[in-house]
Amino acid sequence: MKPADSSVPLQPLLAERWSPRALDPEVELTDKQFTALFEAARWAPSWGNTQPARYIAGRRGDSTFDKLHGTLSRGNHGWAGNASALVLGVAKLTNDDGESLPYGEYGLGLATENLVLQAVGEGLVAHQMAGFDRDAAREAFGIPVDYEPMVVIAVGAPGDAEQLPERLREKESAPRSRIPLTEFVFSDSWQEPTF
Repeated sequence: MKPADSSVPLQPLLAERWSPRALDPEVELTDKQFTALFEAARWAPSWGNTQPARYIAGRRGDSTFDKLHGTLSRGNHGWAGNASALVLGVAKLTNDDGESLPYGEYGLGLATENLVLQAVGEGLVAHQMAGFDRDAAREAFGIPVDYEPMVVIAVGAPGDAEQLPERLREKESAPRSRIPLTEFVFSDSWQEPTF
């Protein structure tokens, strides 16, 4: 694992969350682990409790997993096949009256972070990907036009980075980094650091 190098101690779920590509192709999720991912997502906050997050999920070896895997970009396709599960996050864009639903993407993001942190709590890892074909996903699963496929998440157990191509091994072993708080949190005026 690669815990966050933070300026103050973080809650373990946050500190231990990272997005590896090396996944163990032998590990299968238990029914309880699989269900817990979506129960965690279900309890995320959302604007006006609109709950705009929807998911399409498959476990390695089933047809849903295979269809999701088929939508991935070339860069993600090779390593993500070792995931125990692939999950497509979809944002609801309109309410039941057909009106625009504000903050649907934000709500999906909150729910997905809950899902990812639940994975960490289960001793798993999760890697979120924008590298997939949205139109192919929409067609493969019959997703209505008022829903937007936004992210595919690979969930599994950490694997052996030596099994990855060289360019991905380098990413896997590189230190985690973030911009400093001085460039991230401001007071009084824009770019006036709080810390």
